[in-house]
Amino acid sequence: MADFNVNHITGKQGQQGTVMAGVTTVSSTGSMRIPSGPTEYRGGRGRGVIFGGYHPGYNNEINYIEIATTGNATDFGDCSTSNGFGCAMASSTRGVLRLGRGPAGHTNHMEYVTISSNGGVAEFGDDGSLLQDSIASFADSTRGCLATGTQYSPAIRFITIASTGDSTPFGDLSKAKYMGGGAGGASPTRGFAFGGLSPLTPTTPDKIIEYINIQSGGNTVDFGDLTVARRAIAAVTNTTRAVMCSGDTPSTNTMDYITMATEGNAIDFGDIAGQPDGYGSGGSSATRGFIAGCDEDSPHNSIDYITIATTGNATDFGDTTYGNHLCGACSDSHGGIGG
Repeated sequence: MADFNVNHITGKQGQQGTVMAGVTTVSSTGSMRIPSGPTEYRGGRGRGVIFGGYHPGYNNEINYIEIATTGNATDFGDCSTSNGFGCAMASSTRGVLRLGRGPAGHTNHMEYVTISSNGGVAEFGDDGSLLQDSIASFADSTRGCLATGTQYSPAIRFITIASTGDSTPFGDLSKAKYMGGGAGGASPTRGFAFGGLSPLTPTTPDKIIEYINIQSGGNTVDFGDLTVARRAIAAVTNTTRAVMCSGDTPSTNTMDYITMATEGNAIDFGDIAGQPDGYGSGGSSATRGFIAGCDEDSPHNSIDYITIATTGNATDFGDTTYGNHLCGACSDSHGGIGG
């Protein structure tokens, strides 16, 4: 590594500015700005990744979007196998994709992508011994959690996102239920599970919002209730607010929100116009949330967005390159990692 040596500094009218000695020497009457902040943030964040889904069959595609803009998604690469009903967890650099169901049935397989790259998945590990889909996922900056699914187990398991390996027991939800891949969200400290459907009441979904402290482990604590009981929600978060979008049983265009640092019931946010069928997922930046995969009917490839700090109806963002109904999604700037 080259040394950084300052010979002398003069004003703009002087003969010479700062001199750096090393592999590259710069002499300038201008100025140089030293990069600041964590190294992993310096390439810029704000990218969302959307993977898998169904229409007309299970897909292995991965797309990405730049959340601050609008427009159609761009091809990112492929998952190792076609899948739907998946979920994902992300740090500021890595997205871990927990595949759900494909032509060969259910799986417990996890793989990961480097979000700032343009494709390529690598093996991560297995999610315990349960072959299931529709698991609610959430993450902070280092740890990802996976809460129950179609095996109707109350179990929550966790991974360390920066490493690879199998998931580990964490605690339990309030009861065994079917969640949906997007039905989780996080602040920098808390992880949330929204709604769900218990096999004990198969026609009446839950209104419950429950949470855990992501770094401590343990069972969930009651937070409050959704405005509309449902499963298969697509939730998005910034550091303070979670917005729960769409849902199923019955299908609904409801969006409601909570302030994650306090306990209490959800408040109406607005409507999602183009994706009222649930079973999708979302991701977010510090300001925007995007939702994909909740469109069971044509055109099957919708992406909507909201401004999280306000209230109001969702707006069309663009389209994925393939039919994304039942997709999973994540982002490198969601509320669990500080936006």
